[in-house]
Amino acid sequence: MSMLRLDNLTKIFGGLTAVGNVDFTVEEGSITGLIGPNGAGKTTIFNLITGVYKVTEGKILFQDEDITNKEPYMVAGKGITRTFQNIRLFKKLSVYNNVLTACHANSNYNLFESILRTPRCRKQEKKLQNKAENLLDIMGLLDRKDVIANNLPYGLQRRLEIARALALNPKLLLLDEPAAGMNPDEEVQLMNLIAEIRDKFELTVFIIDHHMELIMGVCERMMVLNFGCKLAEGTPMEIQGNPKVVEAYLGVEA
Repeated sequence: MSMLRLDNLTKIFGGLTAVGNVDFTVEEGSITGLIGPNGAGKTTIFNLITGVYKVTEGKILFQDEDITNKEPYMVAGKGITRTFQNIRLFKKLSVYNNVLTACHANSNYNLFESILRTPRCRKQEKKLQNKAENLLDIMGLLDRKDVIANNLPYGLQRRLEIARALALNPKLLLLDEPAAGMNPDEEVQLMNLIAEIRDKFELTVFIIDHHMELIMGVCERMMVLNFGCKLAEGTPMEIQGNPKVVEAYLGVEA
């Protein structure tokens, strides 16, 4: 069953085609990769899926429901959350409060109950606090829960952003360059963590990354973009041996 399907997806900025006629399916429960040289249109596709950009032509189907050009908050409400190429955290809040703030999207007590601190409110607050701490534990950040987010090392900020995305209870998690700023050891740890997250939370994961080792090591299927168009798709083994992909990345014929 498909979790996400792109049908003839096209985005034109002025006279420039950033994404052109892309067809692709992300299967439910999979870890799927999207790779390509700089400027290939990868992040544009994520922005189209999440409603940041409006689609010029084509459709985006999420669990067979058309979500084309829906507002970002509506897309998130359907169960799609993401991280960003440029980290976006509440930089002056603690690590813990970054995640707890996102957890509150799942609360259902009202303002009146919040002001009076009713038993129902307190019960939900305790549940959300436990959830935030559990997510930090899974992401290896619990011992830094009181650290201001902006003071975390870059790689740990990446982990925090993933934890915050998970707090929204997604069905589909979009990771935009999750290994950026990480050393090789951190990349290996992240690769294992992504697989653990998929299994533990029963998620579908769609990843953009330039780090071929990460993509090849964790993804079951991949799509390659070049100049906004789909160049190839297949398993990591098939992509690795594809002459068109080698030429796009290295600029030489294989």
